[in-house]
Amino acid sequence: MPVRLHPGRLALQIHALACGLGASALSLADDSPAASYEILTPIVVTGSYAPMSGYDLPFSVDTVQLQQISDGQLGVNLSEVLPRVPGLVVQNRQNYAQDLQISSRGYGARSAFGIRGLKLLMDGIPASTPDGQGQAATLNLDVADRIEVLRGPTSTLYGSNAGGVIQMFTRDGQGSPRVGAETTFGSDGYNKNHLYAEGGNDKAGFLVDGSRMDTDGYRDHSAARRDQTFAKVHVKPDEDSRLALTWSSLEQNGTQDPLGQTWAGYRADPRSVAAPALTYDTRKSIDHQQVGMNYERHFGDATLQFNLYAGQRSVVQYLSIPRTVASNSQRGGGVVDFDREFHGGTLRWIQPIQGVPGELTVTTGVDYDRSRDDRRGFQNFSGDQLGVKGELRRDEIDTATSLDPYIQARWLLDNWTFEAGLRHSSMKMEVDDHYLANGDSSGSKTYQRNTPSLSVMYAFTPDLHAYISAGKGFETPTQAEMAYAPGLAESFNFGLSPATSTQYEIGLKAKVAGNTRINAAIFEIRTDDEIVVASSTDGRTSYQNAGKTLRRGFELGVQSQLSEQWEATLAYTRLQATYAQDFVASGQTIEKGNHLPGVPGSSLFGELVWRPVQGISMGVEGQYRSKVYVEDSNQDKAAPSYAVFNWRTRFEQHSGPWTFHQLVRLDNLLDRQYVGSVIVGDGNGRYYEAAPGRSWYAGAGVEYQF
Repeated sequence: MPVRLHPGRLALQIHALACGLGASALSLADDSPAASYEILTPIVVTGSYAPMSGYDLPFSVDTVQLQQISDGQLGVNLSEVLPRVPGLVVQNRQNYAQDLQISSRGYGARSAFGIRGLKLLMDGIPASTPDGQGQAATLNLDVADRIEVLRGPTSTLYGSNAGGVIQMFTRDGQGSPRVGAETTFGSDGYNKNHLYAEGGNDKAGFLVDGSRMDTDGYRDHSAARRDQTFAKVHVKPDEDSRLALTWSSLEQNGTQDPLGQTWAGYRADPRSVAAPALTYDTRKSIDHQQVGMNYERHFGDATLQFNLYAGQRSVVQYLSIPRTVASNSQRGGGVVDFDREFHGGTLRWIQPIQGVPGELTVTTGVDYDRSRDDRRGFQNFSGDQLGVKGELRRDEIDTATSLDPYIQARWLLDNWTFEAGLRHSSMKMEVDDHYLANGDSSGSKTYQRNTPSLSVMYAFTPDLHAYISAGKGFETPTQAEMAYAPGLAESFNFGLSPATSTQYEIGLKAKVAGNTRINAAIFEIRTDDEIVVASSTDGRTSYQNAGKTLRRGFELGVQSQLSEQWEATLAYTRLQATYAQDFVASGQTIEKGNHLPGVPGSSLFGELVWRPVQGISMGVEGQYRSKVYVEDSNQDKAAPSYAVFNWRTRFEQHSGPWTFHQLVRLDNLLDRQYVGSVIVGDGNGRYYEAAPGRSWYAGAGVEYQF
């Protein structure tokens, strides 16, 4: 049944849910056995900037903690850990050339590669460019301490393209110095080797980490090698200040790209690839380095936060654009080659206000981000040789710049919490075209808008809070979405408008008997000028604005410490994302009421973990996802619904200064064949990316502490 959430009924629905949760809390006596197994509420900074209990914040924010990141997981992809967050859909393409597909309440679902529509951060430093393009692979799980995920109206305080915020925090080196090594093997030629060293005290610490992952890939032509390194040094010169310096790199050379597959091809052989992937040897190489600095100092009750970052990213990608098309087109070509330089920083002041009732804190700040791409395009053939770099077809400098001031206030007054914020978001895209054989596509466009948000929370009891939140946001087109104008025009698409949205959210946060946390939210998002695929043919995709869309949904997150040995997690999302008016794309009318492609109506994640004794952890994970439409008309075959189950076990032993651990993991226990992700709107009908069948992994590691 479709979701029908009317704004006039939201208060009644949330009141009924509050009464039900309140009754449940009262029905469990304080001295019940379950109450003795307390589950802690994480402290977060995303959405509030200053450390706060996520339970006391009037918006949807969840934390994936270190134990959940490292307990029996491979430490390769965010898809291992983020499905436990309601509202998120994380699809592993099984394609390291294109990265994961992540969407939050429908934002980001249209992305054919990388992350769009979401803000990615690591230690407060953007992993997204100012135009909204990000790469999940730059978030290194081996060094993660926690991952915070913000959804809803408050996300708009993070600027344009912030339909949600995913922020990873790296851990500090702590304790006596130690070194470690581990290796993991698995299905389809998987092998990961990992080395690290870390240590620290209350004055300073260090962390150095390096890994190499190799895989042949589940599908044909999907082999990859990923090298990641990370280094961090932090110092605390005095009780009031802290400085951290970080360096990270990601290198992938010649990562094979299996592309999508047609439905017939997928059904005939899930491991297969379409012929052009082999004909043109589609592949991608990435070289990414970044340095960052975070500084924080307390001045009495006030806090100054300051960061700077800079880096470079080089990409060479070989596409499968047919030779006949590439010969006729004078712009783009079948080989993408760019060198990106990026830098930026944040200056923020957090000031408690004295002399007012309750506790009032005002945060002011400004974010500056800039990326500059030296972008070239070449034909993907030379003479009769295919899949090589040929004649130049594109040469331009693309520069994206944003400068966003903002202010946010939090006021705690008795049982009430008020949060209000305003950000002036801007993004300027400039193009300096050096390839003039097809005319000059140079130009610039500035997108800007004020994005306010307001949230109110009331504490009925210490164990039951309810809140309401509203905000306005906007999503600018990315450089890749502006690269081609619809039709045959050989120009940059400066006519593409930003999508603007109005968001509402009503939620509950409850603690039941001290051992269970429940977060529930109902939300509605109304968007104007939604950015959608106008046409996608022969490797060239153009975008257009599509009028209005409507997203309505419900999220439920439950985490419970059932006993000293048992822990359970549940995350459920119901989302109805539809077009709210007709529009025309590629000469075809897309009717009001059609579902947005790439967005499942229902998602469910469940996990049960058993820790019988110290040093043994066993978990079972289950995930269900309803069918997913693949294009706007909803006429082509939708990717069917599926349910999969995974099992994992981790052992750990200690002997003097030595620590040993072992890992055994089985994914897709029932050997279910399913489509793990889709490529929205692919003009060749190659929408489907198969997920692996039953897969095994085994690993071991050793650590020595000095």
